[in-house]
Amino acid sequence: MSGFVKPNSFRAELGATLGLAAPLALANLLQMGVFAIDVMFVARLGQESLAASSLAVAIIGVVMMGLNGVTSAAAPLIAAQLGRRANSVREVRRSVRMALWLGAALAIFAIGLCTFGGWFMLWTGQQPRVAAIAGYFLQVLSIAMLPMVIANVLRTFVSTLGRPVFATVITGVSILVNAAGNYAFVFGHFGAPALGLTGSAIASIITATLTVLAYLIAIRTDRRLRRFHILGRLWRPEWQRLRQMLSLGLPISATLIAEGGLFSSAAFLMGRVGEAELAAHTVALQVAAFAFQVPFGIGQAATIRVGYHYGAGNREAIASAGWAAVVTGLAFSLASAAPMLLMPRLILSAYIDVDAASNAVMVGFALQYLFVAAVFQLSDGIQAIAAGVLRGIQDTRVPMVIAVIGYWLAGFATSVMLGLFTPLRGLGVWIGLAVGLSVAAVMLLARWHWRDRLVRGWKA
Repeated sequence: MSGFVKPNSFRAELGATLGLAAPLALANLLQMGVFAIDVMFVARLGQESLAASSLAVAIIGVVMMGLNGVTSAAAPLIAAQLGRRANSVREVRRSVRMALWLGAALAIFAIGLCTFGGWFMLWTGQQPRVAAIAGYFLQVLSIAMLPMVIANVLRTFVSTLGRPVFATVITGVSILVNAAGNYAFVFGHFGAPALGLTGSAIASIITATLTVLAYLIAIRTDRRLRRFHILGRLWRPEWQRLRQMLSLGLPISATLIAEGGLFSSAAFLMGRVGEAELAAHTVALQVAAFAFQVPFGIGQAATIRVGYHYGAGNREAIASAGWAAVVTGLAFSLASAAPMLLMPRLILSAYIDVDAASNAVMVGFALQYLFVAAVFQLSDGIQAIAAGVLRGIQDTRVPMVIAVIGYWLAGFATSVMLGLFTPLRGLGVWIGLAVGLSVAAVMLLARWHWRDRLVRGWKA
């Protein structure tokens, strides 16, 4: 049996999952810190700039989810290969190579699509001035997608090979780089020009590029990682592996786009409701997204742990690894809701001046939205982890269907109905988010519970 597999019992898997999830979750939290830095600097440019950036980031966020979804198929593939044989150097290298190919090609295509961002915002009914600012910001910011998707592939590789702490350290350093970049280019310090909103996009490009370089240095200096020579014969295609990655990755991508699209579409709905509501939505969503990073990290760890046992063909260990992740996520989700309920103004003060008279209306809306966010912490955590464990057994197509049903047929429809056709307005949009997450959580958890009977082509 592969040395990557080892734990089997529920208690042992709980420890192994926590050991892998902790640095991944911390890296996710730090990544949110990178995004939060952007929001903090842009918010000080004014409500109009914050609203424009939120629209652009909403589009970038969905596109990046799609790109990372396709390339994230490398995680279950690599894990299964290591589960079958610990020294699967060639197989692992082929998976990483094709993930890099896919990520780079799709990122370049996505950058081209982002040139139509301003037109899309006008088409969705955004205010012309805000749409114009957001469209230009989107064009500049989209350049960062290429290094970002490459960095995500490298992060997947180091994490699946048992070095998730590299992701934590590199992401932590990127916060400092992004803060310095924003400080320099947004307001014109360190001899740099004051570029305002565009300066924040430039800071993101610099941060993403340096992140890729940091991963390459880490891989080159680590003995375990270096022996895989992931950049060796980078030009050589592996068509069978590419097809396999597309087969797994496209449904993952569609699932993530469905979820991310729900939240991004909520931003556009908010833009139709009002500028103050959109600004409040942006800040409250940052808080909710920050809390989500821990169960998301647990889900990433679950994909790897379950994937190891899937490759080794151990049904009992697959179950132990999956349920250990679910229990861990449930515990955290319950704990994360408490601060949102007990100290919402303190949390919001990290992003905006909650006592400023000019922010009073926005703060009022943000407090309402944060209450709903606290309520849906449980379902948000469950759906993320259930999706992760299913990816570990390479079950991605049915979860994709579940995502469309839950997030769009239930969630988005509710948001539109309550947000645009009732007095609830912005609060109604957020209630729709809660409905979508809850429906998806129940269906994904049921899918995992009945996996032996429902997953066709079960190999274990």
